[in-house]
Amino acid sequence: MKATIYHNPRCSKSREALAILRDAGAEVTVIEYLKTPPSRETLADLYQRAGMTAREGLRMAEDAAKPLKGADDDTILDAMAANPILIERPLVVTERGVRLGRPPEKVAELL
Repeated sequence: MKATIYHNPRCSKSREALAILRDAGAEVTVIEYLKTPPSRETLADLYQRAGMTAREGLRMAEDAAKPLKGADDDTILDAMAANPILIERPLVVTERGVRLGRPPEKVAELL
């Protein structure tokens, strides 16, 4: 099975999700999204495929997210594309779908 993970190696939840994928024998493509941010269009597609809104994918723990409290999804997507630290992680893609790996065990739904 092939998988792609939008990963932050400094995040324990992201590392746990990556370990679950590797332990399951998945061939994993790791995208360090802070170094190689996804486009606004890619984010919109990922959230749509995951059945999520951009708001649900917003990392509210970041100070930069506070001004987005009442923002619509288009504004949030623009902000995420401009400042990828706002993207909640990890996002995992397989042929079975897309999931936000929070908690990391949600990744098992894609295996």
